[in-house]
Amino acid sequence: MKNQREEQISIIQKPVVICILALLCCALWGSAFPCIKIGYEWFEIEGTGSQVLFAGCRFFLSGVLTFLIGCIVEKRLLTMKRSSVGVIFRQGILQTTIQYVCFYIGLAHTTGTKGSIINASNAFVSIVAAHYMLKSEKMTWQKGIGCLLGLASVILVNLEPGALDGGVHLLGEGMVLLCTIAYGISTVFLKMISDRESPMTITAYQTLIGGVFLIVIGWALRGEVGHFTWKSILLLLYMALLSTVAFSLWTILLKYNPVGKVAVYGFTIPVFGVALSGLLLGEQIFSIKNLAALVLVSIGIVIVNKKQNDKKI
Repeated sequence: MKNQREEQISIIQKPVVICILALLCCALWGSAFPCIKIGYEWFEIEGTGSQVLFAGCRFFLSGVLTFLIGCIVEKRLLTMKRSSVGVIFRQGILQTTIQYVCFYIGLAHTTGTKGSIINASNAFVSIVAAHYMLKSEKMTWQKGIGCLLGLASVILVNLEPGALDGGVHLLGEGMVLLCTIAYGISTVFLKMISDRESPMTITAYQTLIGGVFLIVIGWALRGEVGHFTWKSILLLLYMALLSTVAFSLWTILLKYNPVGKVAVYGFTIPVFGVALSGLLLGEQIFSIKNLAALVLVSIGIVIVNKKQNDKKI
């Protein structure tokens, strides 16, 4: 049994397996950008309260699905150790509640293209946070250069002709950036608690906890989610499932691999997000500014995670 488990772990640590699973996660997360904006239209979502409540419905449903699937896959009732309750509660508040309050509000006030590119900078936040929170992952000059390129991409995508700050809005790009910071830090926390429980257990409970708080906040703000049709229900189910699959796989990858080796594939989130925003929302994606920002953020994350011999800072 032990040899079989070691063999399974070694498979998860193979570069090709990391690549396939991480790309699947990033494709699913990238599809969330246009799906959320479509959901606002199909569910007739208006106002901050309704946006947060919509997020709560999605993640509570995702938590329920993860719990049920986890019970089937692990052939047991998913339960937390008493010692894990506090850290998983913290994970749910940070990774789901805080992140998605900012994300859903922000995406309602910016384009899917901008949102996906800004959100890609969570990889850089993770690397900086890992430097201070994990002894095994220190900042290097190579990582620093990559982070600067990522920051440059975020600034570039928000530049508007004639005004340095004309394209930045607190409720739009500002909230997406806050979401990015919350997620980047939560990724390191997730790495730190990944050995406490199974990936499915962590994902199920943190998503359920975060989803409940999103619903409470949405209700407190008098939010409403209505106009349920077969089409909108299928969209909500897809959005819940994409979170279930992506968060579960990402947790597994982080459990058995360094943060950097997994984060390298984060550059594909804006690629998928921009492409799908253009395909599903009809957004103009082929501007020099957007393409340049995509190139910068992609190169930045690749540089950050490239095998290196640089001295630590």
